[in-house]
Amino acid sequence: MTVRKLVAECLGTALLVFLAVGVATLSFGKWASGPLVDGSVGTSVAAGIVATALAFGLVMLILAYALGPISGAHINPAVTIGFVVSGRMTIIEGIGYWIAQLVGGIIGAGVLFEVFRSTSLYSKAGTGLGTDGWGKHSMIGIQWGGAFAAEAILAFLFVLVVLTVTSRIGNSNVAGIAIGFALASVHLIGIPITGTSVNPARSLGPAIFVGGDALHQVWLFLVAPLVGGIVAALIHRFLVPAETDQAIALPGNEAAREATKAAT
Repeated sequence: MTVRKLVAECLGTALLVFLAVGVATLSFGKWASGPLVDGSVGTSVAAGIVATALAFGLVMLILAYALGPISGAHINPAVTIGFVVSGRMTIIEGIGYWIAQLVGGIIGAGVLFEVFRSTSLYSKAGTGLGTDGWGKHSMIGIQWGGAFAAEAILAFLFVLVVLTVTSRIGNSNVAGIAIGFALASVHLIGIPITGTSVNPARSLGPAIFVGGDALHQVWLFLVAPLVGGIVAALIHRFLVPAETDQAIALPGNEAAREATKAAT
């Protein structure tokens, strides 16, 4: 594990949070009265869901090809725990990735928060910062049990896609496209339920700056995606047996090559 990989994971997570969470905040935040349409952005819920889902998916797709050759572009602790449990990464490497990702999520949220604070239209209490939640913070009022199940299932799907398309049975040339579309897809259903996390680093950063209920509820969005990632790794190990699973991560991924050598 090199410093270059950790910096790539930190940078990638920061960019994902800044860009995609930024779109979510602009699409759903309640802005003060001003030059915006009736004092708000994203008056159509359906349009906001689609815009936010596409933002997460497209940013992930771009980063997969930009940073994949450096670190594998996990950019998500749930993905990293999937790689650890599936045997494609050591626990020491995983811890390094988790720290880098969480720091990146906080940095991305912090920069985004400062950008929004530069306009008088922004209100932390009213506009928020694209945080996730349940109960009164869910579009459908889902309670924590349903929210936990939804997050775990969506993270399971996303991590399973990442593990499979970057394995020996996947096509590394189009892996980034599949990963980006998978993230967009889980957001389409997840946004009305919880706001969609499937990524602890994406949830922790905004929650720290918003505080209040967002910070009190963030534990669910730290734990549930990791549970989904672990289950995805176990299923992946069954579908793609370890003795033949020669990891082929995104093009040029040094970690994948090392894993392949170790397996052979």
